[in-house]
Amino acid sequence: MRPPYGPSYARMARRPTSASVARPARSADPAALARRLLAWYERNRRSLPWRALPGKAADPYRVWLSEIMLQQTTVATVGPYFGEFLARWPTLQSLAAAELDEVLHAWQGLGYYARARNLHRTARLIASEYGGRFPESEAALKALPGIGPYTAAAIAAIAFGQASAAVDGNVERVVARLFAVREALPGAKRRLAALARTLVPRERPGDHAQAMMDLGAVVCTPGRPRCSLCPWHKDCAARAAGIAETLPRRPLRRPRPMRRGVVFWLVRGGREVLLRKRPAEGLLGGLMELPTTAWKGGVPPPSELARQAPLALSWRPLPGVVRHGFTHFELELTVLAGSVGETIERPNGVNEGETHRWCRLDRLSDVALPTVMKKVVAHALANGG
Repeated sequence: MRPPYGPSYARMARRPTSASVARPARSADPAALARRLLAWYERNRRSLPWRALPGKAADPYRVWLSEIMLQQTTVATVGPYFGEFLARWPTLQSLAAAELDEVLHAWQGLGYYARARNLHRTARLIASEYGGRFPESEAALKALPGIGPYTAAAIAAIAFGQASAAVDGNVERVVARLFAVREALPGAKRRLAALARTLVPRERPGDHAQAMMDLGAVVCTPGRPRCSLCPWHKDCAARAAGIAETLPRRPLRRPRPMRRGVVFWLVRGGREVLLRKRPAEGLLGGLMELPTTAWKGGVPPPSELARQAPLALSWRPLPGVVRHGFTHFELELTVLAGSVGETIERPNGVNEGETHRWCRLDRLSDVALPTVMKKVVAHALANGG
């Protein structure tokens, strides 16, 4: 059957359009693009507590601290934490002198606690091996704990004026639209990074990096980009092709698997609850928690529960479950409650003072508990635990 508009139309439909080519909509050299972006930034820059004022040198410590906090976390969430951290540890040396438990406690609510452990480790490493001064190159920064390619580039550009391309999710979106890159993420990441590097000017690379972040955060937004406000409005290939809202393309998200476990709420003398410290490495490493079984596909059988319980008691299940979402899985926890008198012997398998300790119920807010365990505490207290 013939195509409804004839063979010539069919041949034309198979040809790649100019919009599929990775180039801006109008011919503009990178220097011109950078000038327009920086002029826009001078008028519209966000006022953020970690940013240096215009014309002032950036503080590497503040830049590093903010970039670590902003990983997987919004600007609105980070603001108060950043201020509290600076008030408590105003310099890298003061942070390096702090105890890890203090840092983990101050980090509560920010999540992804490996960042806090690496933050503390890096502070001590710079204090002891770099004379308290941050290295300035991307390569040297990437060698430090918790600093990946994006964070290294951001610190190098903003704090040290290096011509580095800091490419996070906001910047990927801006670049994918500017050049109409239709390849889906994560496969397009390398290409987007290469294109981002072509845009970095030799002058003011730190301002350029922050301008790209701001452009993605407030103008070139995921759902409805505000194209009329963009300094690259006439340069954007995706806007010209009418596909800006569809970029960058992403694969379909697979549903996160469900894991289940049991938490033991053991109260002593009506005033204290048993806590234990998680291993230093791994998920929620180094944080305190209520004793819990491993989080697997299902709840352990009764014989295994009895083996893992801190004491041989008549444990009673509390009504309902506690649900929490992690990056790679969903979690559903059943809470078993038990109580003992003041004179209870040390629970089986408990190395009190090292991995386990009793904590007064009215002092739980002073403990570095992850959010999932705060939910368990609230659930237990609300259900007669």
